Formats: sequence, structure tokens, C-alpha cells
Amino acid sequence: MSRIQIPSETFTSPLVNKPLEMYVFLDPLCPTCWDMQPTLRKLQVEYGQYFTVRTVLSTQLNNLNAVCNFPNAKLSNGAFNVSKIEHSVFPSIAVKAAEFQGKKAALRFLIKIQEYLFLKTKKVTSFSVLQEIADEVKLDVDEFTRDFLSNECARSFQSDLSITCEMEVDTFPSVVFFNENIEDEGIKIAGNYPYEIYVQILQEMLYEKPEVQEPPLLEKLFDRFYSLTTNEIASYYNISNQLAERELKKLLLLQKVERLVLPNTVLWRLK
Repeated sequence: MSRIQIPSETFTSPLVNKPLEMYVFLDPLCPTCWDMQPTLRKLQVEYGQYFTVRTVLSTQLNNLNAVCNFPNAKLSNGAFNVSKIEHSVFPSIAVKAAEFQGKKAALRFLIKIQEYLFLKTKKVTSFSVLQEIADEVKLDVDEFTRDFLSNECARSFQSDLSITCEMEVDTFPSVVFFNENIEDEGIKIAGNYPYEIYVQILQEMLYEKPEVQEPPLLEKLFDRFYSLTTNEIASYYNISNQLAERELKKLLLLQKVERLVLPNTVLWRLK
């Protein structure tokens, strides 16, 4: 854990009535970032009234310097079929491209990338797989492809890389907290820590003990996070897994969610 100065004027200030701003630095290919998602969600569910979140997409330096892979991508006219190109930085750029279709779309896309990589073990560095993901989360795939190749998307990703550099983040995931007092230093925590550590930082930044808010209705929770595990639901509502499963099955019968049985976990996803 370290303290850093508030970044330059290019960064936004916290929204009205939310005294803290939290920058979350993620690499879609990082398994620890995937493991941290339930902690971040619980923090938003219980204490989201105190902070806004800005997700910053980045990647390890060696990924930026990696060479593109072009398996069978060359066309007869000498051009390349972008759908068959692979690169380790593609997932981060793809999330920025999805963002052009809305913040919720980008969140669904990021979650789906991680599902494909860590649960289905698919090659998400392939642009064709990223197009498949775009289709599955109901993005306009043609628009997604155009945005992925656009200068605007490149600049958006470059902005995230600049923030990563300015805040001296070199470990993923990392979280940086700022409060509304510009004279106070921010607190940076690199890596994935127990939930209580992040609550302790909130208390330190707020100068008071934060109050836990009631979780929203289950349907609203899915609308916000798109996919959740039974364990997460039980944790948010402080109920047993059995009771959580019963409530989730009610939504399943109403065809509002779908149940996916994956290795080592059961995932519930907005339909």
C-alpha cells in the first residue's frame, strides 16, 4: 500500500454527494483481476454511496511489445483479415471499443472476456473470438469492429495507459482511492486483498466509519453486474447458499436469468 499525489487536471473529480473516487486498474488477461471481481462488486453493493468507480484498462509492458500473430490471416491481395489476427493487447482495446456502445456494454464485454478465458479457456487474444464475444453480449458487431480499428479507440486506450503510467501502476489489479480534498494524497493498493482491507481504506479516506447500505433488489443487481455466482448473491444479502439458490431459481423460472454450470462454479447470468 502506498500514498500518491492526486493526478493532473485531466482527471475528473468525484461526482456530487460521492466524496471518494476509486480508480481500478485491470488487465483482462490477469487471473488475479478475475479473482478480485467479487470483492469490488461487494464494495459497490455495500458502500457504493461513497464513491464513483473508474475502470482503467491496461496490460503488462511485455504484452505491449509483443508481436502480432497472423495465422492464415493473409488474403490473396496481400491484405490481412483482421478477424484472424491475434495479439495479447487486443482484449484491453476491445473493451474500449465496446465502451463506445455504453458503459454497461463494456462491463458485460469485460466480464464475458474473463469467462471465456478463465472458465472456458478460449483464446481471447484472437480478434475473431472477441467478435464472437461481442455478438454474445448483444453488441452491434459491425460497429464494434469499426470502433476497434478506429483512431478514437486507440486514443481512449492510450489515455488509460497514460493514467497507468502517471499513477505508477505496474501491478494488476491495483486500486487507487482519492477523496474530495485535493490537498490529501491518494492511497494506492496493489494486488488483491481481503475485503476488510478496502473497507478500512474507505474509513481512513472518509475520516469516519462508513455505513453499510441495503443491497438492491436481485433483478437490479443483475442489471448492474450482468453475471453473478451463488456465493456472491449469498454474501451480498447475508443469506445461505441454499436460500440464494432458491431465489435465483425463481428468476430462472421467469426466464429473467440463465444458469450456467461451469467447472468449479455455477454462474447466473442476465438473459
